[in-house]
This record gives sequence, C-alpha cells and structure tokens, in this order.
Amino acid sequence: MDTLFLLPGKFCLRCRSYIPEVPVHLPYSRGPLYLNLLASAYISLALASSALLHVSNVMQKFLRAVSHDSEPEGSRSLPVPIMKDPRDEGYEPIFDSSETVAEAREGRAHGVAEIEALATVWSTKALHIGYALVFLIFFTNSFQQETTGSLSPYVYSKFANHSLISRTNVLTNVVGGVAKLPCAMLIDVWGRPKGFGIMTGLCTLGLFLMAICGNVETYVTAQVIYWVGYNGMDYVLHIFLSDITDLVNRSFVYGMASTPYVVTTFAGPAAAQLIYEIGGLWWGFGIFVVITPLVTAPFLWLLWTSLRKAYTEGLIRKAHSRRTWARSVKHYFIEFDTIGLSLVTVAFVLMLLPLAPASHASNDSMSLADRSRSPDTTASFFLGVLAFMAFVLWERFCAPVCFLPFNRLKDRTLLGACFLAASLFASFYCWDLYLASYLQVTFNTRIRETGYIYNIYTIGTCLWSVPLGLIIRKVDRLKWIALAAMPLIFLGTGLMIHFRSPQSHIGYVVLCEVFKALAGGTLVICQQMAAMATGGHESVAVSFALVGLFTKLGGGIGSAISGAIWTSTVPFYLEKYLPTGKKHKAWELYGSIEEVLSYPIGTPERDATIQAYGVAQRRMLIAGLSILPLAVASILLWRDIRLKKVSQVRGTVF
Repeated sequence: MDTLFLLPGKFCLRCRSYIPEVPVHLPYSRGPLYLNLLASAYISLALASSALLHVSNVMQKFLRAVSHDSEPEGSRSLPVPIMKDPRDEGYEPIFDSSETVAEAREGRAHGVAEIEALATVWSTKALHIGYALVFLIFFTNSFQQETTGSLSPYVYSKFANHSLISRTNVLTNVVGGVAKLPCAMLIDVWGRPKGFGIMTGLCTLGLFLMAICGNVETYVTAQVIYWVGYNGMDYVLHIFLSDITDLVNRSFVYGMASTPYVVTTFAGPAAAQLIYEIGGLWWGFGIFVVITPLVTAPFLWLLWTSLRKAYTEGLIRKAHSRRTWARSVKHYFIEFDTIGLSLVTVAFVLMLLPLAPASHASNDSMSLADRSRSPDTTASFFLGVLAFMAFVLWERFCAPVCFLPFNRLKDRTLLGACFLAASLFASFYCWDLYLASYLQVTFNTRIRETGYIYNIYTIGTCLWSVPLGLIIRKVDRLKWIALAAMPLIFLGTGLMIHFRSPQSHIGYVVLCEVFKALAGGTLVICQQMAAMATGGHESVAVSFALVGLFTKLGGGIGSAISGAIWTSTVPFYLEKYLPTGKKHKAWELYGSIEEVLSYPIGTPERDATIQAYGVAQRRMLIAGLSILPLAVASILLWRDIRLKKVSQVRGTVF
C-alpha cells in the first residue's frame, strides 16, 4: 500500500486562488501505473490552476504598466486597440504609397480596409472560387509537407546526424513563431496579396535549398527558411478565410480547409516511399519547387484582379509617397521593430537550444544533468536571459513601435488562449518528435505505414473539425467545449505511457492517437476562435499571430525537452543493452536510423536499440503528461463568449 499526499482545500472566488487546508494521506492500491499517473495529474490540477491564475494576475498588472495604461480590465466591455499608436510616443509613421489617404487620416490598417473593399466588390461566384483555390493550396501544401516530412529523417541520416532533428525543430519553431507577428504587421500594412506572395517565395526558396544541399548546415538553414514561408502561407490563408467568414461560421470553414490532410496523410508517405526506393531522395523536395508557385498563382491572380476592380470603383485611393529608398528602409526597420524581433529570437534560441542534442558525439554522450552544468550551457542560458531582459527593456522604454502588442495580452481570454496553445504544443512535441523513428525501429513499419500511424493525429483532427464547427455554431460557446475535451487528452497521453513500449501491440498505440486527435482538434479550434473573438476585424490578424507565436514557442520548449531526454537516454541505454563485443556500435546506431534498420529484429543491435528507444519514449510521455494541467488552467481564464453577438466582417462573406 502506497501513500498519496493530497492537499484538500477550497477555491476562493474573491482572490481566485486555491487555499489548502491541513495535508492528509490518501491510501491507494498499487494499480496500473497509467491510472496512478492520471489520478496524480487530476489531483495536481487545482494547485496548477491556482498558480497559473496568480501568474496571470501578476502578468496582467505588468502588461498594463508596459502599455502605460492603468485602466482596470473590469471597466472595459471591449478589448483595447491592437497596439499603442506610435505617434503618442513622438514617432510619426510615413505612409507607404499603397496606403490610402482615408486610411492615413483614420489610422486604419491598410490590409483590413483593402480586404473589406475586395469583399464588397466581388460576387458570390468569386467568393466560391476563392474558397476553392484556398482549398487547393491547402491540399498541395499538406501533400508537400507529408512527403518531405517523411523523407526528413533519412536526410539527417545521410549526414550521420539523426539526433539533430530536435535541435532543428527548436530553431524552426522559435524563428517560425516569432515571424508570425511581423507577418501580421506585413499583411496589415502591405495587404494580403503581397504578404502571401512573399511567404510563398520563402517557402519555395527553402525547398530549393533542401533539394540542392550538400551538407547538414545548408539543410538546417533551408528548414528555417522553409518553415517561415510555410507557416506564413498557412497564416495568411487562415486570415483570408477569417476576412471572408463570419465568426460563428469560422470554425466550420477552418475545419473544411483542413480536410485535404485526410487524403494527403495517405498519399504523402506513399509518395515519399516511392521516391526513396527509386533513389530520388532529393527529388522529393525538388518537384515542389515547381508545383508550389504554379498552384498559388491563380489565387494571387484572383486577389489582384479583385483589388484592381476595387481601385477602379473608387473604394480605395492610393496616396503618392515622396519617400526615398533610404527613408523606406528606416521606416520599415522601425515599423517591424527589427531590434525587438532580433532580441526575442536570440533569447529563446540561446535558452532552448543547449537542451537539444548537439551534432557532436562529445556533447551527445553527456547526461542531461552533466549538460546543464557544463560551461557552454550555463553561458548560453545566461546570455539568453540577458537577451530577454534586453527585449523587455527595449519594448518598455525605447521601441517606437512595439513588436509584441502588450495591451492586447491584457485580455484574459486572449492570454488564456495563448497559454493553452503553448502548453498544448509543448506537451505534444515532448512525445511526438521521435515517434516516426520509434515506429520504424520497434514495430518494423515501412515509411508508408509509419506515415499513416504518425499522422493519425492529423487525420482525426481534420475529420473531427468539420462536425466540431457545426457543434460550435449550434452551441455558440467555446469555453465549455474546450474543458470537455481535456479528460480525453489526459486519457490518451496517460494510456500511451503504458502502451508505447516494445512489448505492446501497435493497435493500442493507434487507439491512444485517436483519443488525442479528437481532443487536440477540439482544443486547437477553440483556442483560435477564442483569440479571434476578443476584438474587431482589425485585431484578428494580431490575435491569430499571438496564438501562433505561443504555439511555436511551446513547440520549441517541447522539442528541447524531447531532445534533452533523447540525448541523455538513448546513448546510455544503447551501451547498456548492447553485448560486450558490440558496444562500439552504440554511436553508429544512435546517429543513423538507416544503420538501425539494416539489422533485422532479433539481432542484438536491433533489440538493444528497441529497448533504448522504449525507455526514452516513456520518459517523453511522462514529461508531456505533466504539462497538461496547465492547459486546463488556461481554459479557466477564458470569458464565456457568445459568438453570434460578435460582428467583425462585412461585404460578401459566408
């Protein structure tokens, strides 16, 4: 009989904190480990909720101070504007030639006014064509991602750096997440068509560099460029759908836009296997260098022709800029807060990257505790903290235009949605990052079957998002739907700790993935909708970008945790389980999945790798489960918003 320490108490509505009473001892039987873990997670939920609510109160006070606004939240019925007018700080923006005279006088975002004019002039037929073209782009991008993603582990193995996956993922998550807010500014200042064209160019450039890379450094650089462009394309398309869809119908439209993943989840891995077997690994990237621009061209043409019609009818009138090239560079350097953007990127990279596996065996061989005490890690983390402090001071005292809209984060619903995004994706990436490698090594699945299982989460999320959109449209609320999904994600993650082991049947792994897919799909849609429901049309892009930023930062944290566990676990247990005469092969097996798969199941090398992977996966899942109580506490911060009472868009919309 074991003893579980529980702190009973009560929740104070006035101070919004959990008040514990005298500790008691609650006996419980030595049952299955996953049930005990689930019980422990739910018991810790009250304490986690109290802590996060307290942190939220403190953070809201800090954000009011940062934005020079002491007005209490309760005195406002609507959120404050997107961000503080820079002219209040003495900086006078110089309007670009694409911005209209009327918008300059009103201080409105050009991109918002432009898309409203577009929705005014186009017909219902053009609206339907727009939806169809967006659907086609989502289909192409998802097929491209499934194909190249299935080939990615083999690229790292070609360069004998299989463990570098998590390190690259940290970089792409941090840089891609931080790039969301500049992208929001870009499409508000220059408009949706220009922003989408730039992001398409970056995505294509990344694919081109991956197709011609000759070393791992070039491939990692290409990955960063690619993910900035890919995430930017996805972001602009979702904002475009928000522009032409009422809030109450938006979750349904988002669900329909994600349905291509159901098909491409099967087609992508099959195409990747075919490409790999015929020896054309790099062609898996090269073919999309041509396909991506061709598919996006009709959509851009539709936007440009519709905008030209709006200009012809006088809905938008250009202002002529007399700004020189040098003044334009200075203007956009200030408008996009380049210094703040650089500081926050460097800060998170320096703090998270040392935890992920390095590309050198000397670093990989160190345990997590040894690496945390190493001079390199200490110096990197210290510099990261200094960079983050410099970012806060810059935004507070020096920045003419703030990169991070602090006053928008004072809305507790938006703040809770951001916290939910960060905690949910930190938990997800704790256990997901090395799942594909684990499936191939442990269950001997081929690339195609691995892709099918690995993407169950994507398939389930996409299939469920359509009926979920109808449910949200009917119920007209988000908070309680999100709370109802949390027990299912606890169940899926907790059961996976027990079933994701070398002795389990693969069918149980599939079942747990289905549970997490249904819950994850619900939570992702709800967090996006909750964020966008906190303001008017002009705040949609920034709210969506903030959720995307926290999503990527959470993914970066989860990737760092996953990489740290992988690095400190797999090499040690490979040496432990390999026979005495084969211990010298540990680093070859650790560095290349192709080397592992060259040994049949039943050989000492393969069995030792399976055991080492199993230990690492168990630890990753426990880490992911421990983060989930923060997600519940984040949802509790939301207001119970009625979607039908929020009006944001106008023109010919759905």
